[in-house]
Amino acid sequence: MKITIRCVNDGKSYEVNEGASLLEIGQQIMPDKMSEMVVGKVNNRVTGLTARVYGNSDIEFSGITSPYGIRTYTRTLLFVLSKAVSNLYKGVSVSVEAPISNGYYICLRHAEGKIIDAADIRREMDTLIGCDLPFVQQRKPADEVIAMYERAGMTSKVKLLRSTGRLYSTYYTLDGYPDNYYGALCPSTGYIKLYGLENYYDGLLLRLPDPVEPDKLKPAIKQEKMLEVFKEHHRLQELGRVRTIGDLNEICAQGYTNVVINVAEAWQERRICHIAEDIVSKRTIKMALIAGPSSSGKTTFSKRLSVQLMTCGFRPVPISLDDYFVPREQTPRDEKGDYDYETIDALNLPLLAEQLQKLFAGEEVELPRYDFVSGESVPSGNHLKLNPNDIVVIEGIHALNPRLTEAIDDIYKYKIYVSALTTIQLDNHNYISPSDNRLMRRIVRDAQFRGSSATDTIRRWPSVRAGERKWIFPFQENVDVMFNSALIYELAGLKSQLVPLLELVPESEPEYYEAFRLLKLLRYINPINILGTPQPSLLREFLGGSTFKY
Repeated sequence: MKITIRCVNDGKSYEVNEGASLLEIGQQIMPDKMSEMVVGKVNNRVTGLTARVYGNSDIEFSGITSPYGIRTYTRTLLFVLSKAVSNLYKGVSVSVEAPISNGYYICLRHAEGKIIDAADIRREMDTLIGCDLPFVQQRKPADEVIAMYERAGMTSKVKLLRSTGRLYSTYYTLDGYPDNYYGALCPSTGYIKLYGLENYYDGLLLRLPDPVEPDKLKPAIKQEKMLEVFKEHHRLQELGRVRTIGDLNEICAQGYTNVVINVAEAWQERRICHIAEDIVSKRTIKMALIAGPSSSGKTTFSKRLSVQLMTCGFRPVPISLDDYFVPREQTPRDEKGDYDYETIDALNLPLLAEQLQKLFAGEEVELPRYDFVSGESVPSGNHLKLNPNDIVVIEGIHALNPRLTEAIDDIYKYKIYVSALTTIQLDNHNYISPSDNRLMRRIVRDAQFRGSSATDTIRRWPSVRAGERKWIFPFQENVDVMFNSALIYELAGLKSQLVPLLELVPESEPEYYEAFRLLKLLRYINPINILGTPQPSLLREFLGGSTFKY
């Protein structure tokens, strides 16, 4: 029996055999391009190339140049790595700890007393890749899958499955080795063409191809401060025995939800207090500069930092960069010809430098006010003169860019990078992307406070991420301190608001595949009651109910 499929890649319709796999369909309709493809979509749902198509459908094929293509490649590579480690070192297991240095920091658990060499693991991975072994999908009753994971010593997967109450569960095997990465995989190990693996501190660094230049690895960048933030939080989670979503689900089911919330909130408050104390201990500091990517919680962080500075006897003086925009007609334009308000050149840097220099010299200035209706800078009537115990607080996308405050001596500056550096894992082999965490925060916030649908937020996200890569990430290591705004319980707290918003994304929209992917992730996270979340919490910036005004 024949079915009709529409191929998004070329916009044409084809008749194919019902039940044919995506791989078979691709080899039929675009044989010259299938060597580049690693994954497909069926009706805007990402699926592996071995999936079979029944009924008329829209299909699309993708290589690693797409976001879902590189995710598929990464999952496949991590599976090969886990299998290689299992082959080489009995009892040693892989833990994907953090996205770092344009790759992934891998910790090898239970490796005490063993000499671990990345070169040995690389050779074993290459052997597996050279054999072009298939990934075989299995679906069995959950109790049988749990028993299988128990025999394999995969405790984190056991906890996750037990806590979600599934009747049946899907997993894959690679040469008899069971695992699951909760998303599409390449059909076989031979699809892995390029990767890097090297010893990295006390673990490994797994490096990936660059989606922009697929024949090259992403350059490894130095991120020592960020790695230490991740490791610090993992150590705390080890002490609290809440490393994975399975742990969180289990502990909350036992009635300890408020304990988890209170400890997470107390830890963040302690960190903010330490940052405030560090600022005032450096007696030359006159300005705190705070930056971070979208939905990192930097606004609430700056308000809570200001509270802590006041408890130390200092008065925070906020200065808004939004009031330093150049007149609209002088604003640079982007490649589409639209005004580019994201570039640092949209700010009147000479005016900001002049006023900061005067303030730190003890002079009085009149702060500007930008009229967004007229597009002009107008007098504000707000005159400012700093007292000895005043500290200027500047929060914004460009706060860490050296050009913003290049006229000010570094002895006056304290630079802070804020981001949701998600440290809780789905299980040991499956990390939760900090970008996904921030996107889910933003979906809830945009719906609640800006009247935007999840579709709108997901549609804008790629351009938001592009701006972050250009204007924020290059400066994130050049700071005095990093603050992790992620809360270990927050995805469970956001879930009840998130799921209905994601379910409203129409299947016909391109953004549906992202909404569907996030919904699949959230299925493993049990929701919690957020009534115990304190009103000053960073999470309240997105959920609502904060004591702060935004």
